[in-house]
Amino acid sequence: MKDAKWGPAEAIHDIDWSQPWLSHVAVAGQAVLADWALSDGPLFASLNRVLDAPVQFVHQDALGPQTPYEAHVAKHDQVPTRDNLHDFFNALSWAAWPHAKSQFNRLHAHALSTNPEEPRRRGPVRDALTLLDENGAVLIAPDAIWRALRAHDWHSALVHARSVWQTAQLWLVGHALMQQLTQPRKGLTSHVWLMDKDINAWAWAQLSAGHASGSVRVELDRMWAKGISADRVALKPFTPLPVLGVPGWWLPNSDPAFYADDSVFRPKRDKATVE
Repeated sequence: MKDAKWGPAEAIHDIDWSQPWLSHVAVAGQAVLADWALSDGPLFASLNRVLDAPVQFVHQDALGPQTPYEAHVAKHDQVPTRDNLHDFFNALSWAAWPHAKSQFNRLHAHALSTNPEEPRRRGPVRDALTLLDENGAVLIAPDAIWRALRAHDWHSALVHARSVWQTAQLWLVGHALMQQLTQPRKGLTSHVWLMDKDINAWAWAQLSAGHASGSVRVELDRMWAKGISADRVALKPFTPLPVLGVPGWWLPNSDPAFYADDSVFRPKRDKATVE
């Protein structure tokens, strides 16, 4: 059985594709696994057959011992891929966010090529990009939700405004976070990109008018990628959001007492924020 490749904690059949945090990758993910189940080949071959991505997925051995991963991707348009959940969700993220992921990689590669210390120690740009790539998310919501989240006013954002989340959209970008959510636990937290206000306003208007969230996300990916610059990323323009607190994402959060756990829903620390 191919499940054995993934280890006991990463069995394919444990992925619950009905969960809201996988809504944007569920169709592609299930198609890849269906293809893989019928083949004798590696996971990367099924990824290439099924996904529409700006890169090719290749065996992990394609990555030379002295070559940084991101440099290989940039030079060859190839993503070294293992048969595991982490790399599986990375591939799904490439298909869901092709422009943003490509921009992440360009910025990684530029930093690697211009700073000889980067392969040994990530600088601020690559450090922030890694946070975004592993745990990042994109939120489209009205300004009141954004203000409350940035103030860590969890009750205003997630209890009092619960009805707003029927239209608001949180899309995961981070493949490590998607992997971790195959076994949900309360403390899992995303780094939500502080979206440009004009882009957020456009996307919120589209969602409020009833446009399909999938089509909005496709255009949002193009618009967002244009604003992902090294200078911007270095500021770590994120705000935290414990994802299982998103209304409708997990049954326990229907009780307002869920948000009283300040080890997860932490008060705001006194520090400067990125505008």
